[in-house]
Amino acid sequence: MPDAPETPSAQPPARPTRRIDARSLRGLAHPLRMNILELLSLDGPATATGLAERLGENTGTVSWHLRHLAEHGFIEEETGRGTRRERWWRRTGVPNELNTADFRDDPRSRGALSVYLHELVGQYFNRVTDYLNEDWDNEWRAAGTVSDWHDLRLTPNQLRAMNAELMAVIARHTPTAPDAEAEADPEAVPVVVQLQSFPRKRRDAP
Repeated sequence: MPDAPETPSAQPPARPTRRIDARSLRGLAHPLRMNILELLSLDGPATATGLAERLGENTGTVSWHLRHLAEHGFIEEETGRGTRRERWWRRTGVPNELNTADFRDDPRSRGALSVYLHELVGQYFNRVTDYLNEDWDNEWRAAGTVSDWHDLRLTPNQLRAMNAELMAVIARHTPTAPDAEAEADPEAVPVVVQLQSFPRKRRDAP
């Protein structure tokens, strides 16, 4: 799963990614660490103090989790900024990719995978509810969408192909230099695209 990194991937993305292994998964699969990584991903670099205020946590606790994320290669210190007592942290530039099939037969990682996926789905849900509860003007309301399609019948190959096509569309709208294009247009704001596509077991009526 590409960035949207942290989502199970159906097709390897075009740009280089870092495939999450069992050790990295166990290092990431913690509710607070996943919340910290989400904030750094969505809102950019921050200090332990700033993150602690936003998360309602103790600064020392957040600092410990930041060091843990850095040890596993998910974040890095932003050099040349801050002081010895107040370090700035940012997400590393390489997107993460997680393939759930890598861990299904590993009993040591099954618990971490479950925590990771449940926290991830919770983050996705919270992003949607935040959008629905926020005050956006009519133009932005008309531009956004929360949609679903439930009448498709696909084979595994067809589902993979569909996901690859959808990801290619997103890639065409993703600037290569993250801030250059967006800052050139004063009307541009950060946009989140969440793609969830999966098979469903039919539940026949009794």
